[in-house]
Amino acid sequence: MSGRSFLALTLTPEAPLADWLAALDQQIARSVGFFAGKPVIIDLALMQAETPDLAGLMPALKERGIRVLGLEGGDRTWAAAAKWDWPESPVSGRTPAPTAEPATPDTQPAPPVSTPLVLEESVRSGQHIVWPEGDIVIMGSVASGAEVSAGGSVHVYGALRGRAIAGIGGHAQARIYTQKLAAELVAIDGFYATAEEMDPACAEKPTQVFLSGETLVFKTLP
Repeated sequence: MSGRSFLALTLTPEAPLADWLAALDQQIARSVGFFAGKPVIIDLALMQAETPDLAGLMPALKERGIRVLGLEGGDRTWAAAAKWDWPESPVSGRTPAPTAEPATPDTQPAPPVSTPLVLEESVRSGQHIVWPEGDIVIMGSVASGAEVSAGGSVHVYGALRGRAIAGIGGHAQARIYTQKLAAELVAIDGFYATAEEMDPACAEKPTQVFLSGETLVFKTLP
């Protein structure tokens, strides 16, 4: 037997579903290939059995090429879901984790990630670089349609036009640095911002991104 860790995106549909799907189409148009090959969890917490157009949700996602790995927060007895293939979420059926005990002086924190991956060349469109052991240092640029994911921070000495994901595995102190912020998406420890949500004052400028609480902060570099 062997285990494997992976990243999954979560989508949380909202009513009215026609408007939510239209917004999803806009996101797909802005970032072509964003969902390509990525597992997705659908969180139905905001849905009700009588939500209009609910029956067409899963077919609509399939038409858009979104690979649904699991469903959460809904009820398979809903009439609207009768014809769905209802994949179990990876967390479904698991025994809840025990409540953590207060830390004691003998409790040792998890060791920080520390081994960097240094890339001498740019990351081309369509490439996906994942390095959970530490920082990723890219001497060139990250092209639109490319994605880099690091357990630590992401350092881009050129332009960041694709997607940068830092702090995978729960490292909220990770940061993203780039000499030119033009990203499709940035994320740290699961919190993300798309191009439209980034601080316009940092656009096309040397920038660092860090997490403050549950908010991504954008700050220009000197």
